[in-house]
Order: sequence, then C-alpha cells, then structure tokens
Amino acid sequence: MITKGIRGAITVDNNTEEAIKSATTELLEQMVLLNEIDKNQISHAIFTTTKDINAAFPAKFARINFGWDKVAMMCFHELDVPDSIKMCLRILIVLNCEETFEPKFVYLKGAQKLRK
Repeated sequence: MITKGIRGAITVDNNTEEAIKSATTELLEQMVLLNEIDKNQISHAIFTTTKDINAAFPAKFARINFGWDKVAMMCFHELDVPDSIKMCLRILIVLNCEETFEPKFVYLKGAQKLRK
C-alpha cells in the first residue's frame, strides 16, 4: 500500500460561513464520488483558501458533513501570488491506496480555469 494525493478546487461565492460550507461540501462530494473514497483510507486532508476567504474553517464541514472526525486535517491560506484566482478553496486528500489507483482531480466553478 502507498499514499497518493487527490487535488480539487472550487471558487467560493462569498466570504460567509454558508458559502464556504456550500463550496466545501460540493467539492468534497465530487472528490469522494469520482474517486470512490472510503474515509478509512484517508491519511490526511489539507484545505487552503485564498486570503479573501476567512469566515470559516473548511475542515469543519468535512468533519460534520462527511464524518471525518478521525481524519487529520489542517486549514491554511494560499500564497498571495499577483493575478492569481480569487475566492478559491483548494483541497488535497491524501489516501492510503493500491499503487494502481489513479486519482481523479476535480476543478469546479471558476477554478476550472486552473486546469485545461
């Protein structure tokens, strides 16, 4: 067994707890569904937001809505690079998996422009 990371990103409509909850939930639902993630496989998860998002911790919604209360999670701010995408939430889920597992990355809403 090895570890592999699954990346995802979504833009958040507003800097409010409800908007962060909605974006976090939407992104995690797609990441979990597309990659058939069992929470017992998760080594850890890292959540980042651009500096314009600070009304709530995204990890809170993974814990509450997905039952990830035993998953190690941290929230950070992204590096503030000039001309980078604004109001963006990114998630990296690190899984314990088989070597043959091929992660499917998820980019939603305005974050779609991060990947072609």
